[in-house]
Amino acid sequence: MSDIQVIDRAAALIDAIASHNEPTSLKILSAESRLHTSTTFRILGALVEIGYVDKDEQGLYRLGHKLAQLAAHIDHDIDIRSVAIAIMDKLRDITGDTINLTIREGDEVVYIERSTVKRMMRVEQVIGSRAPLHVTAVGKLMLAELGDTFISEYAKRNGLKAFTRHTITNPMQLIEHAHLCAERGYALDDEEAELGVGCIGVLLRDRSGQVVGGLSVSAPIERRQTSWIQLLQDASREISAKLGYSK
Repeated sequence: MSDIQVIDRAAALIDAIASHNEPTSLKILSAESRLHTSTTFRILGALVEIGYVDKDEQGLYRLGHKLAQLAAHIDHDIDIRSVAIAIMDKLRDITGDTINLTIREGDEVVYIERSTVKRMMRVEQVIGSRAPLHVTAVGKLMLAELGDTFISEYAKRNGLKAFTRHTITNPMQLIEHAHLCAERGYALDDEEAELGVGCIGVLLRDRSGQVVGGLSVSAPIERRQTSWIQLLQDASREISAKLGYSK
């Protein structure tokens, strides 16, 4: 097996793990990556050793801490996670629900940090998990920032897969909705990624004004409150200012 083949197969396994919100078995990962079980086991073992994958006591696999650390470094000089976490914790305490920090990687958002509450009924995104841009609040704002041409090309690539009956699946509707989100300065996920779950999202910017991530609150839809919008916008301004952004 060539070095390139090993890298390709390792990447395929990381993508397969990232597509699941829960730790995943060797058998499932082998099937989804179309690799022989022994090959899958060997490559996963190497990824576990370097921290890119974690293996729990049940023998299930999830993305490792090393990947989360790498994803967090948007700027060589600034760790967005260390800047945002204290503010995220304050938001969590006020709202009583989960606060997420995300970045964009291609056509997806990646969850790189979270601040969760200790309650039975809560929404929780696994660090390192991914979601298509069009089904998340932050993702729709990122699409608006990228422009109509990008959204049209994204729709062709992605097919605008419906995750629930509320998912936007029409390209023109997505463009119009993205414009509305940009005008408001925040976006909602109204059960578009998962039934029963509602989110509010805002963008984060660096000193050059570029979007470097997003902040969102996730909650059972009946518990989500419009009063959280201003809280998130204030938090966005505070984090962005710490990243050097001024307007």
